[in-house]
Amino acid sequence: MFVVVSYPARTCKMLVMSLDHIPQRIVSLQPSVTSILAAIGELDRLVACTKYCVDVCPEIAARNVAIVKDSWSVTTDEILGPHPDLVIASVPYQEKTVSAILKAGVRFLGFASRTLSDIYTDIATISGVMGGSEHGERLINQMQQEIESVRMKTRVRARVKVFCEEWGKPLIASQPWVAQLVEAAGGEFIGSPGATTSAEAVLSADPDVVVAAWCGAGDRVPLKKIVRDRNWSEMQAVREGRVYCVRDEFLNTPGPTLLLGLFALAAAIQPQDFPQVPGLRCITTLPVQTGLSTE
Repeated sequence: MFVVVSYPARTCKMLVMSLDHIPQRIVSLQPSVTSILAAIGELDRLVACTKYCVDVCPEIAARNVAIVKDSWSVTTDEILGPHPDLVIASVPYQEKTVSAILKAGVRFLGFASRTLSDIYTDIATISGVMGGSEHGERLINQMQQEIESVRMKTRVRARVKVFCEEWGKPLIASQPWVAQLVEAAGGEFIGSPGATTSAEAVLSADPDVVVAAWCGAGDRVPLKKIVRDRNWSEMQAVREGRVYCVRDEFLNTPGPTLLLGLFALAAAIQPQDFPQVPGLRCITTLPVQTGLSTE
């Protein structure tokens, strides 16, 4: 889903002119937005982004791009300083900041993605605004084909119960798009996507695989500690050593990087069919030749 909050009140003539204008100076307040801009070849128009955007697109570090705070914390002065003609963000963002942006005469595009379909719409919207709809369609097709390829490979396998979390305290299950990727990778998502749950509820569900991808934590989730602190030692996933950390941006960035998350999930859920990949870390120590990073 996306919400367009744009075009401060002006005359009809000025509004029509602005609709014809392709933005040249963009502020991105979300890594997913920046990753989409990179994938459709529009990074040259980026004048400011967050530090988390640099984690997703390291090439930004070599560019003359201002670094600002995220959608919730950024100030109006930070946003308006680089003189953008378009600001793109995702929820949560502060209404007072959006209001100030619009009052300054700068267009604002806001997203609130939940599903893969929403993400495809976001890509199509951004590429359309940038005047490159064909690049967006190509990216969407690539993502759909990769996901379908994994789905076809796992459809003959028995479903594996998987719990994915995006935060530890409180314990929050990963978003609906992650649940869809889990299903494509041969798993059955445990719990309600995006909802707060409890360690006891997860233990009761007794998943075969646990995946932790905490927002903002990179690949630093303390797997042994969470198993110990939550009293999960008798869980099936723990007994079989199938507790994993997946890099934050691979699963929590609703954009092209989700394909990396898909491959990490597939390697964790159906390891007999998919090779281990960078960005996937397991709680147990495995032979070096597997190429799997361990805790």
